[in-house]
Parts: sequence; C-alpha cells; structure tokens
Amino acid sequence: MAEATKHNTPIKGGTLVSDMKSLFSIIKTRRTVAFAYGFMFAFVAFTVFLAFNPNPNSGAPWFSNIFTTSSTTSGSGSQFSSFFSSFFYPNASSPSQQFQSSASCPQPQPSGSSNTTLIKQPPSQTQPIVNSDKPPILSPNQTSSSPSIVSLAPKNSSSLPVVKNQTQSTRSSDKATILEANQTTVAAPITPVAVPANKTRSSSPKSGSSTSDAEKGVTSNYTAALNKQSNGTKSSVSVEQRKDDLIKSLLICDLFHGEWVEDDSYPLYEPGSCPLIDEQFSCIRNGRPDKDYQKFKWQPKDCTLPRLDASHMIELLRGKRLVFVGDSLNRNMWESLICILRNSAKDKSKVYEAHGRTHFRGEASYSFIFKDYNFTVEFFVSPFLVREWEMPDKDGSKKETLRLDLVGRSSELYKDADILIFNTGHWWTHDKTAKGKDYYQEGSHVYGELNVLEAFRKALTTWSRWVDASVDTAKSMVFFRGYSASHFSGGQWNSGGQCDSETLPIFNETYLRPYPPKMLVLEKVLKTMKHHITYLNITRLTDFRKDGHPSIYRKQHLSPEERKSPIQDCSHWCLPGVPDAWNEVLYAELLVKLHKKSLHEQLQQQKMRA
Repeated sequence: MAEATKHNTPIKGGTLVSDMKSLFSIIKTRRTVAFAYGFMFAFVAFTVFLAFNPNPNSGAPWFSNIFTTSSTTSGSGSQFSSFFSSFFYPNASSPSQQFQSSASCPQPQPSGSSNTTLIKQPPSQTQPIVNSDKPPILSPNQTSSSPSIVSLAPKNSSSLPVVKNQTQSTRSSDKATILEANQTTVAAPITPVAVPANKTRSSSPKSGSSTSDAEKGVTSNYTAALNKQSNGTKSSVSVEQRKDDLIKSLLICDLFHGEWVEDDSYPLYEPGSCPLIDEQFSCIRNGRPDKDYQKFKWQPKDCTLPRLDASHMIELLRGKRLVFVGDSLNRNMWESLICILRNSAKDKSKVYEAHGRTHFRGEASYSFIFKDYNFTVEFFVSPFLVREWEMPDKDGSKKETLRLDLVGRSSELYKDADILIFNTGHWWTHDKTAKGKDYYQEGSHVYGELNVLEAFRKALTTWSRWVDASVDTAKSMVFFRGYSASHFSGGQWNSGGQCDSETLPIFNETYLRPYPPKMLVLEKVLKTMKHHITYLNITRLTDFRKDGHPSIYRKQHLSPEERKSPIQDCSHWCLPGVPDAWNEVLYAELLVKLHKKSLHEQLQQQKMRA
C-alpha cells in the first residue's frame, strides 16, 4: 500500500521532470533553433528601421513623432542617426538625400542676447547635415564673440535673409554658423557651414560705416569681374574666397621675380584702338610688321599677377587724382594706363585731355579727365625730380645747371594727389650729367666736378625729404618706379645703336645685365625715409624685353636723311606693350594696399566698439 501511494502522483501526465525533458527535446532540433534566431533578428531589424525612418504616411503619427522630434540643444542632430545612415546607406552623398523627416519641429530662440535673425525652415523642407572642415565664411567687418544658431538654407533659396555686420553674443551651441567673408571671430572653433550655391542674400548696410559708395562699388565690381573670369560657374562665396586667396598670395609674393610667358589673350587693348598714343610709341601704325611682342604677359614665380581689370580700376580711381612725375619713360607708362582705362569707359568721348591736346611732348604737364567717373590721370615732366636751373656765366651768358637741393617747380601742384608715381634715371646717363663737370649745383655753389652716383644720391635725398615733409602719406599712396632697361646694340642712341632686328624676348637669365648701381642708391635712400614708399622694381622685368622697343618704327614718315641712317629708339616701348605690364603690377599693388586699408579700418572700428 505504501508502495502504491509512493507512485500515485504521476497519473495521466507523468512527472514534472519528464514533461520538461520532453519539451526541451523538441526545441533542440536545428531547424527550430534557426527559426527562433531568424525571427528575433528580423524583429530587431524591423524595429530599428521604424525608429530611424518612420513612414511619413503612417496612420499612427504619435509613433512617427517619437522618432522625429529632435532636441535643439545638440544642434548637430542625432549621432546615432548619422551612424546608422552611413551604415545602411554607405554610397549616399548626404543623409538628407536618403532620409526625410515627416514633421519639423520649430527650434526655440537661443538663450542669451543676440542680434542675429534666426532663419527657420518651412515644415516640408529638408535640412542637409553639413560636416565640413573648411574655414567659415564671414561677412565684411562682422565680429562674432561666439557661435550662434542659424538654420541652414536650402539651395536656390532667395527669400532667406542673412544679416551682416552684427555682433553676436549667444550661448555656446554645436550648431554650425553661416558666416561671411572677412568676419572676425572670437570664440572656440566651431563646425563651419558651407553656403549653398546660387543662394541670394539680402543684407542691411552697416550703420555708421565710413565706407563710401564708391568703395562699395569697387567691391561689387571686383566680385563681378572675378565671376566673369570664372564664366559664372562658381558661387559668389567661391569668388570671395578666390579674391581673398589672391590678395594673400600677393602679400607674400615678389612680383618682380618671374618670366615672360606667351598669352594669346593679350594685349589689354587692340592695337590702333587708342588714338591717344604718341607717334613715338605707336609702332604698328608706324609700320612695324611683327606683332608677337604684344602676346606676352609677365608671370611672377610665386604667384599669379592678376590681369588688369580696367572696369574695376576705374572704380578704384573714382573721385581721385593719379599723377605720374618723371621723364619720358613715365610718359610711356602714363599713356599706357590712359589707353587701358579708356578702353573700358562707356562713353569714350568723355575721356579727354584737359586742354584739348592730342600730342604730349613739349609741355610741362598734361591731365586726362575721365568725366563720367570724376577722376584724372596726369603727367608732370620732371626728368631729374630736382630743378633744372640757369645761372650767369663769366662771359655774361647763361649756364645750365642742375640744382640738387631743390625739387621740381611743379611739386606744389601734385603734392596732394591721391596716387603718386615717380621715376628718374635715363637723363642721368647723358653726357652732361654723366661727366658731372660744372653742372651740379647746391645753393650758390657749382661743383667743378661731381661723380654722377653722388649727384644722383643728393638729388634723391632732396626728393625724399620733400616727400616726408610735404606729402600726407596717410592720404596719398606713393610709388617709385625703377629703371627701365635699354637695349642698344653696337652703340648708344646717338652713335648707331640698334635693336630693330629683335623680335623675341631674352629667355635665358644669364644674358641679363647686372643690377644698375643707380638703383642700389635709390634703395638706400628709400630705406632712410620716414614714410613707406612702394618701389616698383621693373628693371629685371624690362631687361628680358629686347624685342619691345620702337627701334626704327618710332616715326611714321622718315625724312630722306633719316632713311639713310635712322636713329633707333631702344629705350622707350611700343604700345600696346611692356609698360602695360608695369600698370598690371601697379594694379596688383593697389589691390594689396586697399586690402590693408580695409583691415586697418576694421581694426579701428572694433577698437571703437570695445
């Protein structure tokens, strides 16, 4: 009985242990295990898919909102989302191209004081996720004390304004900020945002700005010129970046160390298109048959010399006086610049010489007026920069001397010009000045004999002291153009020297001549001056160009005597030609000076605000 009672429990079902063993024996089959794992993986994958890409047409909006509502404090979106997007869609260029949110929650205004207008996206727009290491794009004269929250604007957007010239003071945020070119930031590094292409901005002008309308026009015209050079294929942001890169390269570049390269886009104006060129420089009109000498441009070794944009330079010169002072080589450069600028004037009839002159030899000064643009380009004859003089000789006649202690007579007429370009050199090689006998004078004393280099130093010292004392270099830009090389072969200008057979530049530097001693004297004098003078050292640049002189094509009609033994001009230059490159160097220097002036004004404005 006891034995029966002992085994009485497992009636109709067996024991609990035996039942469990039977259950696990069924599960242990391979197919069952594979099915279970497959079901679990599919469930997890489906859940992840719904979490990061909810169906926008779902009938359960509460489910969608759970996964699409984002926090404004992170500012960069879910890092999880970015990870899974790149994992499941490795070939997608942007997560925004693969995923679209079904609802967009408005972002709250950032805490703290801010003058920046917050740009909000319309609910249906996709916000691209941008992660760029490029430098931020800043607005002119804008100061940012910390990053601010600015929504990203879609491409081709023309209705979303970006406010310029604002001081931003907001709490730190991970959101990337759209900044304009030349903006100054005072903050920890932030993730910059690339401005979409073809985006149109509307901006308010800076209040209390001292920038004139003309200077604003300069900036806009220069940007337009760069756009034109890039065939309009790049956005305005890339143009601004290219402009900044150009200026930075010019700041550290030796513009005068380089070579001449062929360029079929030259000359800057068509031969024969400028009626203002003197006969002496108009080689094609005078019958010169070859034209290849016009197809070269100067290329510095370490940077690109920008092509002279005459439309932009006209804007730079609005309301200003640009004055050349010196000898006939500066007249060569003066005529070159007038023709370049006139070529871009809308109404060429409003570009004229102040006194109606059409020939530019024999008078003390000339002035070309660009009436529509309210500026002048002038030339004052002063071949020595110091005063030519006459004094009584012993026999009662008058003796010509050179007053090394007095600047030229017309100096008071141009000392207030906005841009001054001086030169001297060629007249110091003539017999009288080279020999230096009974010619150089200081006060009432006439030197019986004085070395020409010492006389040159004395003359330049007199000029430099006058500039330091009389020219306001805070207002006026002062340049000194160096010596232009001559290429007489077989004699000098008055002794059978020739260059008419030259049709190509020198390409081998070993054939260049040593640096002129007079220019070494000039450099020493410039270093002693109180004010900075920009030295346009074109000596080496011109030494390559033995092919660029008028030679026998200096006159249109030669007399019978001149045909027998024509005097050749191997000092001056054909136009269009080499002096156009001097003006391109001048243009580059003006761009650099304008950039430095702008930075200085920004610094002063920041100090005033502080």
